Amino acid sequence: MKSLMKQYDLIKDLFAQIHEDWDANHRDWTQPGFRALALYRAGRWTWERREGPLRSMLLFVYRIMWRYVRNHYGIEIPRTTIIGRRLRIAHQHGIVIHPNTEIGDDCIIRQNVTIGAVTWERFKDGPKFGHRVDIGAGAVIVGKVMIGDGARIGANCVVMTNVPANTTVFLGPPRMIQMQKGQEETVSSADVPQVGGVSRL
Repeated sequence: MKSLMKQYDLIKDLFAQIHEDWDANHRDWTQPGFRALALYRAGRWTWERREGPLRSMLLFVYRIMWRYVRNHYGIEIPRTTIIGRRLRIAHQHGIVIHPNTEIGDDCIIRQNVTIGAVTWERFKDGPKFGHRVDIGAGAVIVGKVMIGDGARIGANCVVMTNVPANTTVFLGPPRMIQMQKGQEETVSSADVPQVGGVSRL
């Protein structure tokens, strides 16, 4: 009886997590981000259960669905990733998350984000994110780095070092160069501004 009650509590917690993800993703079950998260939750839950024929069958179905989500929506979330509650995937496509990544609660991930390792030799070195981290479109976070609570990673930033809590990482503003008619379009290295920075909120 205790075993059945334990299984019931585990299933109840699984559906509670999926419902929270649904709330965080505008309560729209058709959103690719929510569908990818729901599949991840189910796959992670099944993977953590003890060995048995039902587990093997469910994992087989999960692998088929996972490949569909990866190829159709462009969202790759391995079941070994540790993801907290209420993750929001703002836009789908081009999202790759390292298998050993740890993501806290109430985080946001936008399109074309890559979270991975630096090299194949250091494949197990996945990033760790605190709570309420906001990751901008096109950002790349690689290596065994820690992103603190409340940090914001700007669009197209490449992060390879630790980011303190409540810190914003950003690229410099674009620079406009207006060429005169007939002038060769050449820019020396001295004219190229140094971009990037870190600011405390």
